Amino acid sequence: MKVDVLLGLQWGDEGKGKVVDYLAPKYNVVARFQGGPNAGHTLEFDGHKHVLHQIPSGIFRSQIKNIIGNGVVLDPVIFKKEIEGLAKFEIDFKENLFISKKTQLILPSHKLLDAAYEKAKGKDKIGSTLKGIGPSYQDKIARNGLRVGDILAPGFDERYRNLVDKHESILKHHDFEYNLEEVEKPFFEAIEFLREFNLVNSEYVMNNSIQSKETILAEGAQGSLLDIDFGSYPYVTSSNTMTAGACTGMGIAPKNIGEVFGIFKAYCTRVGGGPFPTELFDDTGKAIQDEGHEFGATTGRPRRCGWLDLPALKYAIMINGVSQLFMMKADVLSILEEIKVCTHYKLGDGTVSEEIPFQLMDEEITPVYKTFPGWKEDITAVKDFDSMPAELKDYIKFIEEQTGVPITIVSVGPDRIQTILR
Repeated sequence: MKVDVLLGLQWGDEGKGKVVDYLAPKYNVVARFQGGPNAGHTLEFDGHKHVLHQIPSGIFRSQIKNIIGNGVVLDPVIFKKEIEGLAKFEIDFKENLFISKKTQLILPSHKLLDAAYEKAKGKDKIGSTLKGIGPSYQDKIARNGLRVGDILAPGFDERYRNLVDKHESILKHHDFEYNLEEVEKPFFEAIEFLREFNLVNSEYVMNNSIQSKETILAEGAQGSLLDIDFGSYPYVTSSNTMTAGACTGMGIAPKNIGEVFGIFKAYCTRVGGGPFPTELFDDTGKAIQDEGHEFGATTGRPRRCGWLDLPALKYAIMINGVSQLFMMKADVLSILEEIKVCTHYKLGDGTVSEEIPFQLMDEEITPVYKTFPGWKEDITAVKDFDSMPAELKDYIKFIEEQTGVPITIVSVGPDRIQTILR
């Protein structure tokens, strides 16, 4: 059975958690393949809101096997809090949650390094969540990191101390003040907690599931425009957020990729620093932010808001091989008299292009917009596509024509039942 991949096509926060939860009944396995607790996947059902940071979004379905893949970086302290927060749901984690032994660990000192690096950048700071993601991936690539499987070895404490000693020498160089002792105690408590879970060679679990013809959904974190190679560098995350990351983050061959579901908002948002060509600095941008409750699920930071960017969307579709598009938060735009879409970029030399420049930060970009009439009606109770306002149908049709990919799901509200399957 092929592995379907679900990922964000913008700068993250597209609504992946809701879609995974909605699609989950179709799958036997849901797997996270990259990122860490800087991700916040929000799910709403039965009148309750839930935010998952590291645990796959299929966890609320008892029949689903949930896997944290080797491409993830795991914070044991946050993991422990997540598990404890789910206690009321009486989930059998021993039965349906599996963690790759090759998953990298985030240490308390990684978070300190994250803060020190960000402080040193001054006005050029990236806008890190300060969760230790970057330094953890840095140690992974430098071949210094500790992995989940290492906590089962008798020499773990010594290896931990050797790595932390290296981190402390860097912190000293940055003249960064910190108190490591107060954060180490909960870390080691969380390590003991983590040892009780199913720690597995997940590449075998994944490939055995493929051979057994189980249905599998790979769940990405962040968004394609934050990819370490193809995003708006250096304002990116530290992992490969695109389809190729599903292969390296779970140990599956490219030939085993099936459908690629690309999620995008009916507009654009971005958290933290970095280029955002269609960003709105006026009352319209604030209205979208308020109506869409655009505040980070992980940090609570306000999200910058702007119009849909088609050059960026087409780029993300291209590098991911997207086969189906899912439009999220269409209901948010119901407040607007008119809606704009960026179709091209006008560059500083006067040329008009659909391509994203090498360095967005250095290029003078003026978005070229096409304007659409708004639908100005509440669509949160709409149950099928035929019942949608004509203006929204036209908006959807235009995006499909421009991208060449069908929009097969439209979300008209945060709850799992407010999802229209075409």
